Amino acid sequence: MTALNRSTRRRLQQLPQIPSVWEGDRRTLNHPLPVSSDSQIDLEPESGGDCILWVDGSQGIVRAMDVVTPETGHQAIVRTLLRAIEHPHSPAHPARPQKIVVKDREIQFFLRGVLQDLDIAIEYVPDLPLIDEIFQGFQEAIETKPPSLPPQYAEVLLDKARDLWDLAPWESLGDHQILAIELGAWDLDTLYACTMGMLGLDYGILFYRSLDSLQRFRQRAIEHESTELLEEAFLSQDCLFLTFETDDDENDRQTLGDLDADEIEPRFGNLHPFEGMRSILYDEEALAVLVALDAFGRFFREFRDRFARGEFPSLSAQYQIPLPEGAPSPNNPLPVKVDTLPEIATDLYQMAAGEEDEEEEDEDEPILRDDLVPKNSFLSLGVIPWDTLTLLREEVNHYQSAPVESKGEGLPIILIQTSRPKAKTMIETLQNSGGVRGIGFNPGEDPLEGDLYDLGILQTEDDTLYLFGEFEQDDPTHMSARQKWDRRCKQTKGYCGLVIAMGLTGSSRGNPQLKDMMGLFEVRSLSSKELDLGTLQLIATLL
Repeated sequence: MTALNRSTRRRLQQLPQIPSVWEGDRRTLNHPLPVSSDSQIDLEPESGGDCILWVDGSQGIVRAMDVVTPETGHQAIVRTLLRAIEHPHSPAHPARPQKIVVKDREIQFFLRGVLQDLDIAIEYVPDLPLIDEIFQGFQEAIETKPPSLPPQYAEVLLDKARDLWDLAPWESLGDHQILAIELGAWDLDTLYACTMGMLGLDYGILFYRSLDSLQRFRQRAIEHESTELLEEAFLSQDCLFLTFETDDDENDRQTLGDLDADEIEPRFGNLHPFEGMRSILYDEEALAVLVALDAFGRFFREFRDRFARGEFPSLSAQYQIPLPEGAPSPNNPLPVKVDTLPEIATDLYQMAAGEEDEEEEDEDEPILRDDLVPKNSFLSLGVIPWDTLTLLREEVNHYQSAPVESKGEGLPIILIQTSRPKAKTMIETLQNSGGVRGIGFNPGEDPLEGDLYDLGILQTEDDTLYLFGEFEQDDPTHMSARQKWDRRCKQTKGYCGLVIAMGLTGSSRGNPQLKDMMGLFEVRSLSSKELDLGTLQLIATLL
């Protein structure tokens, strides 16, 4: 494909043309871009890649930016350019430039072929001063970025983290059983320690700077607020944290607790209402976490037996914690007192129990509905190449967009093909539910036959869960399709799609063409943890 389709050209021709010269380039990155989470440029690749940048040289502003894998073709440059034209970063407005300049002859000739009839001059220049300046700023930001841990404390902190992993306090302490650790140093009076991991999901320990922050977040979390409000509540916490992760794709969160200390990666950081989440500890914060981890470990080893069977008695102990040489502190060793807070534990437990009681009142509501997808529909897991996806977005009657990154071979999709009236009804049902929030798979079983299933689930914005497919877990065809699905979703940073098509009884059955596709929903890929349904039993829970 060497040119834009006609409908796209007509749409672009309707935009005003401004007397500006835009610079465009594609450059290889050896490090992640130093972009903050509240930037309008939402790019934080785990490693390097190729950065595509379009800037308005006349106004000195970035209009669009993207990071792609080195294998991605020149089509990605055009996709980023179209965003720069139609959906630029603020404060720019949609517009066509009068001229584009690039420093790569191959890109110049490619753009000339694609951008025909748009009245945009495309010229070659040996240098791009504005883009050079931007990338120089990136390099300086990378070089001046502080380490995640102060070098003088990094080794001992990692040792304490691995000691905590081996200690596994979450096997005895629930997240409502709080320990108070009195430091009296570095402007910190008391830290309130909360362990994570008893449910086998996230492992780590949080050190809240106040009980009020802990209690307010816990209250908002159990109220099932919207995703946006819950994220705000999460970022409003005031605590230091240590969590554990693994870089091994074969070790998911459900098996993380079975790994040895040398197989996990400790992650330290800070949460604060004014700072948000920061994966960096500065000197005094690192010392506070170091002392708190040491004191917590000593206390837990001393009283581990007292926490058996969920008990949480009133206990107290004092320790002299040695500090690294040269550490700023009024005392070395530092006297630290640790106490259990059984009354707080009771309050937090009752807070959660009250929510569970309300949920039990609604237990007659079906967990999963199966009345969305018509019977005898054709269903498949597949992928739409990025070029085809661009065309599909223009052609479908209903399109729900998402900030999908064009990485990998294409967008992983669930295809549901049925008759035209039933496809229209499906789309209207999803629209009336606020759209599709995500697509995921959840384990299921038939307790009578002993069969295990992979249940395909759609979640709409009004929290309704719809079953779209039941797949036998040991079916080789599904196993292969599911492995490809997971790999592709990882490449797209967790995005996937739902395509609803007509033509079930025609010649395009099982292979719908663009003209047959009526709805495209770009959504998040949901893990079984996010669905939070456990293993569903066919008789007990499915409609």
